Amino acid sequence: MSARPVALVTGASRGIGAAVARALASTHDLLLGGRDSGALEELCAGLPGARPWPVELTAVTEADVAGIDRLDVLVHSAGVVTLGRIEQTPAEVWRRTMEVNVVAAAELTRLLLPALRAAGGHVVLVNSGAGQRANPGWVSYAASKFALRALADGLRLEEPGLRVTTVYPGRVDTDMQRGVREQENGAYEAEKYLNPDSVARAVLAAVTASPDAHVTEITVRPSAGPVS
Repeated sequence: MSARPVALVTGASRGIGAAVARALASTHDLLLGGRDSGALEELCAGLPGARPWPVELTAVTEADVAGIDRLDVLVHSAGVVTLGRIEQTPAEVWRRTMEVNVVAAAELTRLLLPALRAAGGHVVLVNSGAGQRANPGWVSYAASKFALRALADGLRLEEPGLRVTTVYPGRVDTDMQRGVREQENGAYEAEKYLNPDSVARAVLAAVTASPDAHVTEITVRPSAGPVS
């Protein structure tokens, strides 16, 4: 890679992660993480300075991050959601949700801390409105996002040499949102949701803020439609 700053984006094969990759491509070399190697290869083909980083985030190891000696930006965008009231949500759903949405982000951050420290880097965690408010039927997902918020807050205090930003989007027009609406038995109304590029621009604003500015939290809501 070139001498440009380096950003690693998880969940980059689609949705918000892919939009963040496109937003950062003009200023950063990119490592694009995800399980769909074909989608990652396709995205990288259109972004000079990008290369795929295919990995199962719930099983990431030191070997996966070997060679990443300096990292300017780490964006956590991968996530899962399974709706259901508490009485309908078995332990395996809780475990999977926490494992993907929280534990994987914590472990990858831990493994990359030396590289982030070397660059005085920036960690961005794409959260959710569910990380600010728990609604009926969303409790397991909200619990994971509240925990992700705590991870960001704790990291910010423990690593004062890094910048740490939490982004709280409302509903976004993504494949994940389509799955959510199917679980809710509701109509999919893309015009009422945020465009992934709008969330990516919020991430870019935090990452490119002047050195004296530490953007700790950004909330982005659709201008119309549901906000949860």
